[in-house]
Amino acid sequence: MSSIVLRSRTISNNFSSKIISQRGLCSGVVSSSSDPSKGTTISSQSILSDQSTPPPLAPEVAPQVSGGKIWSFVKYGLIAGVTGTTGYAGYLSYKCSCEEVDHKAKALRAAASYTPSEDASAIDKYGGLLYSAAMTVPAKALESYLDLRRLVEEHLLEYTEPTSDKLLPDLHPLEQHVFTLVLDLNETLLYTDWKRERGWRTFKRPGVDAFLEHLAKFYEIVVYSDQMNMYVDPVCERLDTKHCIRYRLSRGATNYQDGKHYRDLSKLNRDPAKILYVSAHAFDSSLQPENCVPIKPYKLETDDTLDLIPFLNM
Repeated sequence: MSSIVLRSRTISNNFSSKIISQRGLCSGVVSSSSDPSKGTTISSQSILSDQSTPPPLAPEVAPQVSGGKIWSFVKYGLIAGVTGTTGYAGYLSYKCSCEEVDHKAKALRAAASYTPSEDASAIDKYGGLLYSAAMTVPAKALESYLDLRRLVEEHLLEYTEPTSDKLLPDLHPLEQHVFTLVLDLNETLLYTDWKRERGWRTFKRPGVDAFLEHLAKFYEIVVYSDQMNMYVDPVCERLDTKHCIRYRLSRGATNYQDGKHYRDLSKLNRDPAKILYVSAHAFDSSLQPENCVPIKPYKLETDDTLDLIPFLNM
């Protein structure tokens, strides 16, 4: 029995030694296999650590003023300046005549041409030069405005003033004593009416033929209308079949003021004391009320008569 027990112990010891040797082999394999992984892990950690290092910061740049803001400021400043200048020029054009603006501009011209005296101090001279330079631009702008306004007014005179200072030719020497009878057309010698079904029609005032024929013996008769020439000429040709009217003046011979056409009797090249202006709207259509003879307007009344012959008889 004892031998059997010894043999079993020997077998168990051998078996345990084998197990221990196997464990040692396994541990060696593990250690040998774990060494490279450790090295690889270390190297990978070093790479990651190198990559995770933050890049160097870029040098700071000093802040710059935006060019867009400067341009916007300049643009709006120019717009405001042009708007203000235009508004002031419009106010001057409406409120003051060209001569008045020229008179008021004398002080500005004097300021622009300011010259300090010789005995003035250096500071006064420098201040005077700065003030003169500052006033030069407004003075030049005002001069340009005056030149432009004079040019525009000269062109406007072609449409607002009569076409000539002598609308009628010189009177014959043997007729210097003759009076000039100026007649309006609308509601004076005739009446113009418009209806949808027939359009425009012109009606002669009762008694016009006898009126013209009788007064042509004593007066130089002139028709002075604010209508266009293309209307006045054909109407007068049908109205005056006996050629009692010497001259016809239309819109081109009127003076345009405040939206209305006025007859300027001073442009007729006749003695103002020998001019009579007969019209249904005499005082509202003439610049010389002292020469006006107002009459009742004609508006197709059946009992109307042109009864001025007794009054105008010489």
